[in-house]
Amino acid sequence: MSRLLAIDPGNTESGWVVIDTDTCQPLEFGKDANNTLLDYLRNDRLDEDSVVIEMVASYGMAVGKDVFETCVWIGRFSESLTGRTVPELVYRQPVKLHHCHSAKAKDSNIRQALVDRFAPGQPNYGKGTKAQPGWFYGFNADIWQAYALAVYAADTQRNGEGEVL
Repeated sequence: MSRLLAIDPGNTESGWVVIDTDTCQPLEFGKDANNTLLDYLRNDRLDEDSVVIEMVASYGMAVGKDVFETCVWIGRFSESLTGRTVPELVYRQPVKLHHCHSAKAKDSNIRQALVDRFAPGQPNYGKGTKAQPGWFYGFNADIWQAYALAVYAADTQRNGEGEVL
């Protein structure tokens, strides 16, 4: 079993997920303050075989302070892994194309594509209940996006393709 950590960075908190790259089964996940995640990465608790981080892209529109702060965190997360692994930085566009075959896909489209692939026919987006947890039990917005990134990375690593920086 190979483990992959995917991070959907934010300006103050980041979603993350660890998956088994063979099955894409989520093993661990969460949304934590950036300092907490950085501490995890720095303190050598990392036992994942690879790391992928979503990278910010500019499409010509003006951006605000939050985007620049997110860029700083991407750099801090990447730097914290120096000497142990080199994280792959992946733009959002190839993730959208991979899951939805459309650059215009929204987060809800990606979430539905993941449900259709891993939890078809299950109610509540495959989350299940506390008594009967589903594939996506405990997921929320940022974790869905980190999972989409992880599945993209696992699929492209397995197929020897992909668009990484």
